Amino acid sequence: MENKEYGSVMGSQSAPYENALARGCGSATNYQGVTHPSLPNYLAATGGSTFGVSDDASPSAHPIAADSIFGQLTRAGLSWRSYEESMPTNCAAGDSGSYAVKHNPAAYFVAVRAQCNANDVPLEGNFDRAIGAGTLPSFSFVTPNLCNDTHDCSVQAGDKWLATWVPKIVAGANYRSGNTLVVVTWDEGVGANQQTPTIVIAPTVRPGTVVSARLSHFSLLRTTEDLFGLAHLGSSGAAPAMTAAFGL
Repeated sequence: MENKEYGSVMGSQSAPYENALARGCGSATNYQGVTHPSLPNYLAATGGSTFGVSDDASPSAHPIAADSIFGQLTRAGLSWRSYEESMPTNCAAGDSGSYAVKHNPAAYFVAVRAQCNANDVPLEGNFDRAIGAGTLPSFSFVTPNLCNDTHDCSVQAGDKWLATWVPKIVAGANYRSGNTLVVVTWDEGVGANQQTPTIVIAPTVRPGTVVSARLSHFSLLRTTEDLFGLAHLGSSGAAPAMTAAFGL
């Protein structure tokens, strides 16, 4: 999700589903975006660094010659997919309508270009089918379009989108098998306020869990790596993990 500070979602009447989800699952009250604008946050969450990027330019301007969670998973023999809403073709390297490549980090890591062309797919049709068939990959990175992620539209629009998709995920065979974690988070806050909402959903999370420790996108990457038994990339190694606090 995009560009909302904590208080504009949590406790807001415009986000009834997200608040109910946080109460019924787990939430982080001190999760912080790494920087501004969007792209370096997405790179931090998947590569452990901003790689010196300070803008939202395309992959042609920022070909990242570094490792990523996508590369780690590939080498470990694990599957991954990015599901990008409104993306016109697999691993699209330019903006199109309400699809923004700056929100699609897999497209920036040159070492996984071949895998990106195969695994970075439009959300429409692909995500629904995988949920319904119980064939979600080991790791999924899901990005709504510029409206549904609340970048260009309201908090209420994002709340409705999540209220459509999260119930599908938790009703699916992958989640019901007991080994699936869902994290809903925002890339950055607004201005100096980088505190963002983050909701943690898993069968092992005690309902109503609230974690006040300072967390970040590096923590999310470390948690992902720890759950898969992978090495820590960049700043994820020094970041606090979310596993113990949320019972993962």
